Parts: sequence; structure tokens; C-alpha cells
Amino acid sequence: MDFDFDRVYDRMGTENSKWHTYPPDVLPMYVADMDFRSPEVVIRALRERVEHGFFGYGKEQPEFFETVAERMRRRYGWEVEPESVVVVPGVITAFNLAAKKFLAPGQGILMHAPTYPPILHCNEKWGLERHETPLVEGDGRYEVDWDAFDAAIRPSTGMFLLCNPHNPTGRVFERRELERMAQTCLDRGILICSDEIHCDLVYETHRHTPIASISPEIAARTITLMAPSKTFNLPGLKFSIAVITDQELREQFVAARDELVRASNILGYTAAFAAYRDGDEWLAALLKYLDGNRQFLAGYLREHLPAIRFTPPEGTYLAWLDCRALPIENPSAFFLEEAKVALNDGATFGPTGQGFVRLNFACPRTLLVEGLDRMRQAVERLGG
Repeated sequence: MDFDFDRVYDRMGTENSKWHTYPPDVLPMYVADMDFRSPEVVIRALRERVEHGFFGYGKEQPEFFETVAERMRRRYGWEVEPESVVVVPGVITAFNLAAKKFLAPGQGILMHAPTYPPILHCNEKWGLERHETPLVEGDGRYEVDWDAFDAAIRPSTGMFLLCNPHNPTGRVFERRELERMAQTCLDRGILICSDEIHCDLVYETHRHTPIASISPEIAARTITLMAPSKTFNLPGLKFSIAVITDQELREQFVAARDELVRASNILGYTAAFAAYRDGDEWLAALLKYLDGNRQFLAGYLREHLPAIRFTPPEGTYLAWLDCRALPIENPSAFFLEEAKVALNDGATFGPTGQGFVRLNFACPRTLLVEGLDRMRQAVERLGG
């Protein structure tokens, strides 16, 4: 089947935050929302469900959980039982539920820095401490600083909130790295909550390994969070899953969920089921297109914007751009004002993100070129 990722759709007038936050002359390249139409198999399933005309309380069917378990086995070599899968209306909701349920005020959450802002601020909602450990630039990739990782753990650290593939750097952690992180957590009695929402968006020569898949011992102390939202561009449907293989841990998590957010979105469930069951052909084509954009972006920056340093991501469709060599104080504000391109401010990912911006390259190539050309012209005017 031929999938047209080059087609530019008009998304104005659709109450979409990406395209309605800034004035019409601004090109939005920030929030993790792809400018690609969702797979036809998903749209068809939603259309059929809407035509039925009833939107009562939902009840997920056994076939859905069996489909998820089979997908874990096929894509990641991870054997999980269908009953290990729990439905949750969002990954952010899920890791906040875990923090609320399993940690007491005064305990701490361990996390890499920089990191996704909702992870960065998760501790604040529940009276918890934030224990940061930096990712450092190595030879063409971001690396774990193992001494800093060990030093960041305190007696009060109760949970490690892992983000893998990592947002915003795009690292896909290798099995050996995950084993070391997990063993450290096991030795210190630290629960692992792993945000793996970008797990399907990994480029060739890299492989996503769910941290819980490494061993039964690690799985017994891990809550794994995944969703179809980034993969199939369904974030507005608010549907995700938690995979929790340990029965006692799962029952505690489900009890916390049922107190606050029991019901999932019936259309989110419909879309997720169709995507997980029938969306792999579309996903394979998407990954090829994203990889082309990733390579184009790297080449463009080398040739036209060499002052911006770029470590190509191993996963995700997010580019973490180091603008510290430019003679500007705030690169996101500069590019918004001077280039009319909206990018994420790196400082919102923590202090180590100061001077960086995050760019979403999941868009038709023409939009990527337009955004980069605008940025190049704005930088050229600096020397004018």
C-alpha cells in the first residue's frame, strides 16, 4: 500500500493546540504531534464506531489484551500475559498515579536530565523530591554518567522514572545500560516506572528493549507505560496501557487508578485496537519517512547552520538542537520572533537544557524545509 507522507493538510480550524497556539504566520514545530494523517485502518474503525451512534461506558474485550501481548512478543521478544495489561487514559496520568500510590511525601523520584517536562515536575504534585542524574554528550550520542547516577540516589529515593526512548535527546538505551540501571534500583529497593511511549519509533541499527523484559526480577518491580498516541498520531484520544507483570503491584496500581480515572475513552480504545492490530504496514512506511527527515535535517544543519550542534536521535521524531554557539540569549524566543518558527524552549526540560531547542521533524518534507529555511535566514540576519 502506498502511504503519502508528503501531503500537507490544513489543520487550522480543528481546535488543535499545535496549530492554534500561535498566530497563523508562525510555523509550529514544537509539540509531539505529527503532521501526518493517522492510518486509514484507524480512521475506518473510528468511522464505523461513530456510525453506530452509541457512546456508553466502555468495556475492553479480551481480544484487545491478547493483541497487545502478541505485539509485545513480536516486536520486543517480551512474553507477557494478557492480564498483565492495564488500560489507563494517558502515560502522564499513569506515572503520576504511580508516584501518588507508591511514594510518601518526602521521598524522591530519580530521573535523567534533561527530561520531558511532565516527568521533570511530577514530584512537585505529591510533595516529593527530584533526584536528577545527567545525560552527557559522548561520542556522537548522549551517555549515562554512571558515577552521577549512583550519586543521585539517596536513602529517600523511592522510584526511578525512566524515559526510554529518551525525550528530548532521542537516546535508545542499550540492554547493558538498562540492566545496570535496573540492578542498581533492585539493590536499593527502588521501584521502576518506565515511560516507553516512543518505543515503536526507533531507527535501524537500534532496538527498543523494554526494561521489564530483561528478567522476571526486574519485571516484578517495574511499571511499563506505552501508548499508540505517538506512534499512530492519536494523542488527543487519551488512551494508553501499563504492563505490570507482578500481580500484587498490578492490583495496587489498578486500585489507585479506579479511585481517580477508571474509564478509558471509548474512541481511544477503538483507535488503539485497530492500530495495534492492523497498523504495522503504515508504521513501517512512517519510520522510513521519518528516517529520511532525520537524515535531511542532519545534512541541512551541517551545511547551512553549522553553529547549531545536533546529535541525531536513535529514536523519536524529536531533534535536540544545541544553539549555545549562537549569539542569542534565548533561542526559542529568537526563532519565534525572527523566524516565525515555534520550537520548544530547552530550559523547560531542566537547567541542563538552557540554550537548546527541541524541534519536531514529523512533518511533510516541504514543511521541514520551510522551517529550516526560516531559521537559517534569521541566523544569517544576525551577521548582517
